[in-house]
Amino acid sequence: MIVGILKEIKAEENRVSMTPAGVEVMVQHGHSLLVEKNAGVGSGFTDAAYRKAGAKIIASPAAIYKKAEMVMHVKEPLPPEYDLIREDQIVFTYLHLAAARKLTLVLKKQRSINIAYETIQKADGSLPLLTPMSEVAGRMAIQQGAKYLETSQGGEGVLMGGVPGTDPGTVIVIGGGVVGTHAAKMACGLGAKVYILDTNLDRLRYLSDIMPKNCFPLMSSPQTVRDLVREADVVVGAVLIPGTKAPKLITREVLKTMKKGSVLVDVAIDQGGCFETSRPTTHSRPTYVVEGVVHYCVANMPGAVPKTSTIALTNATLPYAVEIANKGWEKAFDTNPEIKSGANVVRGKVTYKGVAEAFGLKYEAVDVFL
Repeated sequence: MIVGILKEIKAEENRVSMTPAGVEVMVQHGHSLLVEKNAGVGSGFTDAAYRKAGAKIIASPAAIYKKAEMVMHVKEPLPPEYDLIREDQIVFTYLHLAAARKLTLVLKKQRSINIAYETIQKADGSLPLLTPMSEVAGRMAIQQGAKYLETSQGGEGVLMGGVPGTDPGTVIVIGGGVVGTHAAKMACGLGAKVYILDTNLDRLRYLSDIMPKNCFPLMSSPQTVRDLVREADVVVGAVLIPGTKAPKLITREVLKTMKKGSVLVDVAIDQGGCFETSRPTTHSRPTYVVEGVVHYCVANMPGAVPKTSTIALTNATLPYAVEIANKGWEKAFDTNPEIKSGANVVRGKVTYKGVAEAFGLKYEAVDVFL
């Protein structure tokens, strides 16, 4: 199969969807790799490294879309690419379609085969291609929360871990999954007082066993959230419902009860955000203030640490990319339920329930093609 590795065009996105080491593995499996010029530079990977791994360097994205049977991105296709996507071309990337009506309709129109990293799911419910970026984003959430607590950044002037003789900061992590667990670990390591909320009692038991003594796992409820955020210095939104819009857990009315200069970090912003007042921001303009509360809602947080993120992402995506390229999409869907669960829009049909429900579109199981 001819596989295209595209340069990211989203603002301040320096990741790339495959490392030279990943390209070498794909070539060993007999595939032709086309890498857009300078695609890996932001992550520290040169065109020369890709050539050495066996790839051909292509000057323009249009040429890659024209030749490749499968194209790979990190982030979703953007408007300049819409008309380049071909019928039956495999688009393998993070799509987050439940928060992107226009892109969903474009992909339906183009009749491409759209496989979303974030909905590939194992039998145990885990999301193997979302996990590495969730690990990065969870840890980054605390770094950013600590920074924006500084007075010079608009915060209330609290050191998250405190010092002897002072109270540490209070961190509320809503969601006990991968993002939430990594955020809580980082906050605990800095010495904060940490509450991590979830609605799964088994998960809370697990967190109670593994987390340090300054972390307090609690059953989440609207009342618990309202009570805790009044004392919070940093709140991390880490709630994910695979493939669907994130629920709004903090309303504007609740926001008004929070301390001035406290910080909200919305890691769920790719799925629409879990705070009512959230809207996507960028690395160059990462924050804004509503009701005196600093909001950090960068939609591609791992893009700030692209070398780590690109290597971690390739480690996770490569086995799936190899299998799709080896078998073709139909056989890959038919023989691997994990890859099949990644099918979001196929040949003009919405094949993921969460996306169809988000926009009132007709859902059709991908099995009609198999």
